[in-house]
Amino acid sequence: MNMTAPSLIKLGACLLYELLTVIAIVFVSASLFLWIVGDATHGAKRLLLQIFLWLIVGAYFIWCWRQSGQTLAMQAWKIKLIDDDSQLLSLNIAILRYVLATLSVVLCGLGFLWAIIDRQHLFLHDRLLKTRIVINALK
Repeated sequence: MNMTAPSLIKLGACLLYELLTVIAIVFVSASLFLWIVGDATHGAKRLLLQIFLWLIVGAYFIWCWRQSGQTLAMQAWKIKLIDDDSQLLSLNIAILRYVLATLSVVLCGLGFLWAIIDRQHLFLHDRLLKTRIVINALK
């Protein structure tokens, strides 16, 4: 496998595609939650909906990273997530990556913008966890 880092343009395009996938997952999951629970615009139900959606999106990412190193968007852009040993992520690292990526989103995407100044185009959470996104060349 080629261990070259993807370009910033490819990473950005993948993030946009990823956003579309997340929107679809959230739409379907929220619909299911609201069908079962009812109105969730206030109080505990609203908090439960937010936690439910965060967990569902997290399950999607963590499962994809653990199974193949690729989400749907990463497959489309032919890139893959691996650790420093060129292996798929462990469960603990995948969970921690999702939590750190969430913090990055909450902080206006600063951890993702880190890739602009990083020589290897790593997101801050990848730099911290010693994971990386590489071009997934066909064997």
